[in-house]
Amino acid sequence: MAELATLARPYAEALFQVAQGSDLAAWSGWLQQLAHIASLPEVHAVVTNPKIERAQIYELLLSGVTLPAAEQAGQLKNLVQILTDMHRLHVLNEIATQFDALKNASEGAADALITSAFELEGEALSTLLVALERKFGCKLKPHVTIDPALIGGICVTVGDKVHDTSVRTRLAQMRSALTA
Repeated sequence: MAELATLARPYAEALFQVAQGSDLAAWSGWLQQLAHIASLPEVHAVVTNPKIERAQIYELLLSGVTLPAAEQAGQLKNLVQILTDMHRLHVLNEIATQFDALKNASEGAADALITSAFELEGEALSTLLVALERKFGCKLKPHVTIDPALIGGICVTVGDKVHDTSVRTRLAQMRSALTA
């Protein structure tokens, strides 16, 4: 995992510098599209086939992306060309992830992975977000998943910080305390 992050970092940082004067959310969307296409098993089979020329791989990747305006399209095409020529298409997902982290940092925001035992939406989610934003000290972009194994409560991951108030974790802590 560290190797992918190391390979992706210069590309993500360079792209972020290029994109700063424009719509960062749009750039993030284009990178997500490219990462999704590159992660498809069919595309992976084509990319790793030595009989397929780099130009064909380049065209294949760009065919699935909604291209932006002229200047940005040129920059996006350059990225795909470089990654194709350098055999680095496998790092596209990590480039997109690091780009999003840079975008969030510039906006004073962070992605929050919220895992709940029950569905969270509407007023409950809004109230929870206000409390979590106060706790973590930044604007949060929630990504909610449901995991009935938590029994109750939530587990929130923001970057490398985890806030776990799930019943499952509390039971595990009680078991540990009782057996110690």
